[in-house]
Amino acid sequence: MTTARVPVLRIYCSDAWPGLIEACDVAMRAVFAAKVQRVQKQGCVGVQSYGVHWPCLLPQHGPGKKHERPIVLADWQRPILENHPGDFLRGLFHSDGCRVANRVTVRGRAYVYPRYMFVNESTDIMGLCQWSLDLLGVAWRMNRRNSLSVARRDAVATLDRHVGPKS
Repeated sequence: MTTARVPVLRIYCSDAWPGLIEACDVAMRAVFAAKVQRVQKQGCVGVQSYGVHWPCLLPQHGPGKKHERPIVLADWQRPILENHPGDFLRGLFHSDGCRVANRVTVRGRAYVYPRYMFVNESTDIMGLCQWSLDLLGVAWRMNRRNSLSVARRDAVATLDRHVGPKS
């Protein structure tokens, strides 16, 4: 996030999701940035903005891999997430999650149903995802140590309202 002189926030978005690129640009401008740049790379776009206050707004940033360092909310961030858990979950699922058509066969009969999956190596980030799902009353379960599943019909419907499709 930092350069030698001024901190820079860079978020890389796949070319396959132009709506996410636009949403990232709009969010940066709404929160802080007067100027946002888009840098085209092979298969993705870097949405970036320079500003001395980015580290104040994103105190979780730091050197090293996210799953090897603590990711803890600042005191002022917790009430924001408590009031907007769906927005937070949209960011989590759009970056490290997906909505899939899950296919299972039970006693010879095939079933297909929608399911959300979220995968992250950081136990802190996984815990924040679980907490936010709990705030919305969304049933979830861990299907592996680093993978969370939302599969109940009402839970998927709630996430559909808050997360929505990538565009």
